Amino acid sequence: MLFTALAIALAAIVAAFMLVTMLRGRRGDGPAAAYDLQVYREQLEEVDRDLARGIITEDEAARIRTEVSRRVLEADRKLAAQKAAGQAPQGISAAVGGLVMAALLGGGWFIYSQIGAPGYPDLPLQERVAAAEEARANRQSQAEAEADAGPLPGLEAPDPDDLKLVEQLREVVAERPNDLRSFLILARREAALGNFDAAHKAQARAIELKQGRATAEDYGTLAFMMVFAAGGYVSPEAEEALRQALGRDPDNGIGLYYWGLMRLQTGRPDIAFNVWRKLLTVSERDDPWLTPVRSRMEELAWQAGVQNYQLPPLPQANAPLRGPSAEDMEAAADMTPEQRQQMIQGMVANLSERLATQGGTPQEWAQLIRALGILGDTQQAGAIWTEAQQVFAQHPDALELVRGAAVDAGVAQ
Repeated sequence: MLFTALAIALAAIVAAFMLVTMLRGRRGDGPAAAYDLQVYREQLEEVDRDLARGIITEDEAARIRTEVSRRVLEADRKLAAQKAAGQAPQGISAAVGGLVMAALLGGGWFIYSQIGAPGYPDLPLQERVAAAEEARANRQSQAEAEADAGPLPGLEAPDPDDLKLVEQLREVVAERPNDLRSFLILARREAALGNFDAAHKAQARAIELKQGRATAEDYGTLAFMMVFAAGGYVSPEAEEALRQALGRDPDNGIGLYYWGLMRLQTGRPDIAFNVWRKLLTVSERDDPWLTPVRSRMEELAWQAGVQNYQLPPLPQANAPLRGPSAEDMEAAADMTPEQRQQMIQGMVANLSERLATQGGTPQEWAQLIRALGILGDTQQAGAIWTEAQQVFAQHPDALELVRGAAVDAGVAQ
């Protein structure tokens, strides 16, 4: 309130000065007619001095006096007219001054009440950063957020066959709590049905069973499921999963996206801007986060205090085809089961054809095997794994990478 009181006092002082000025009128230089009148009077005095010194005759002095006197009368008439025109009635001046004061005080307060924050304390940068970190440290847990989150919008009734399969998988993992393959499949099947709370629990168990072999993709998928289960909120537990993902791969797209979102939710748009700016440099054209991030970057740059920010160009449209990652398929959770199945099958078919005709990197072979495993086509995934063993037989590192995908798909030990 101190700021508000000072602002009102300053506005009142300015309005008071304006009111006094209007009532007293202009001071300083007089009108031009007054200056002329003074000159003419001095000329009359000069005529008398010149006559006394004999510089001019009496007739010349009389003629000059007549001409100057005529000019004096004319200047005096103009001066009177200017004074009459320049003096406004005191009542009108007071009324206008009162209106100006009311406009300054009332109008100023109205504008401030609309775009300002009356009663809000000053917040220096250091205090805002401290408040954001405190809010981050004290935010809701994953369990609390899931309890508050409502059902996901747009979910259709699940297919009875999918429900039956998930029930069977639940029975399997209950009987075999160390079955890595079953937990991986269950996590994705639960997510496909919109059961993200059960999905992230199954994914967490799968990561635990990998005993230190979990990848950045594994942790990114875990974070994604936790965020969806919490209604879009990034909890401290999801933050830890993101930290694990980015620790293994600093360019992990799903990790960067949700890390930036977490920073936005905890009052640090400056950090979120830097995280998403990096995300745009490592994203491909078909990444699901590309459009929402690009739509917010200019506003986010303003919030972060970055001047003259320009969005980078879109990634090349003719980038090589790639298989769907787990993040891609989980990002399609808002589609209908039929749409999601068609999308994944199309991407798998494209990648499978290209690998068969042109070859590809170990990462692409791994993506294809993992995607087939998620689709439940373990027979084809096994065939691809068998072929990969022949292709990468002389490259142990590459073969180990593909083996990890085969383990996830349940076709290798």
